[in-house]
Amino acid sequence: MTVGSLCNRQVIVIQREETVLGAAKLMRQYHVGAVIVVEKQHNHQVPVGIVTDRDLVVEILATELDETVITVGDIMASEIFTVNENMPTHEAIEFMRRKTVRRLPVVDNSGELIGILTLDDALGILSQELLDLAKLVRYEQRKEERHRP
Repeated sequence: MTVGSLCNRQVIVIQREETVLGAAKLMRQYHVGAVIVVEKQHNHQVPVGIVTDRDLVVEILATELDETVITVGDIMASEIFTVNENMPTHEAIEFMRRKTVRRLPVVDNSGELIGILTLDDALGILSQELLDLAKLVRYEQRKEERHRP
């Protein structure tokens, strides 16, 4: 299974010139913990940074900066890791672990943002697979009980 088949394709994006207050409002409106900062490159929307709810708390609220004048570009994490939509999911999860990131923007072959894979998504996928395996074990046990009383 590839990342492209599992990622959330409704990514909340923002431009680096927008205020952090605007980012916070988007997070609240869409119930997400991060926004991806994008810019146009060769007619493609390319991820160039990320701002998380933690960034807003630690960088803005805790330091009492003015959220109406500080821009997303001022606080965004510009070292952003992305994965290609064709990457196998298990490799993307391993990549998240190695890079210690909770969110991975997913891009196509041209570098355009097409989705996001989050830790929550990965946990949901893995827990469903574990549940399916547990059901299989239970099914096999019942099958054996019926055939070998």
